[in-house]
Amino acid sequence: MNALLHRRAFVGSAAAIALASGAGLAITRAETAPSRVVRVVARKFEFVPALIQARKGERLVLEFTAPEVPMGANFADFGVRVDIVPGQVATLEFVPDKAGTFTFACDVFCGSGHEDMSGTLVVNE
Repeated sequence: MNALLHRRAFVGSAAAIALASGAGLAITRAETAPSRVVRVVARKFEFVPALIQARKGERLVLEFTAPEVPMGANFADFGVRVDIVPGQVATLEFVPDKAGTFTFACDVFCGSGHEDMSGTLVVNE
């Protein structure tokens, strides 16, 4: 009888360790899930593409270029922004934590027409 109890305890412990290890692997995979890269060109006076779609919780890497003049991109609803310098790639990485439709805008004066320079980020559940 004692041997049977010890065996059940061992099997139960091994299962618990395997389950815990598997859970650890799942967490690690989620944390290291690949980012989605979106290339955006900031031109006078538009972002191309002007519409970016994402999923809530998805890690976005936005790679901005500006062929003409210095610009910026401000995602005020997410508290993130980036300066965009001609001839360089400006990277903005973040995880949208809420669903909805959000406006992002150029926040570095880039000439007349600057005030209308904006884009839309749509985040789905």
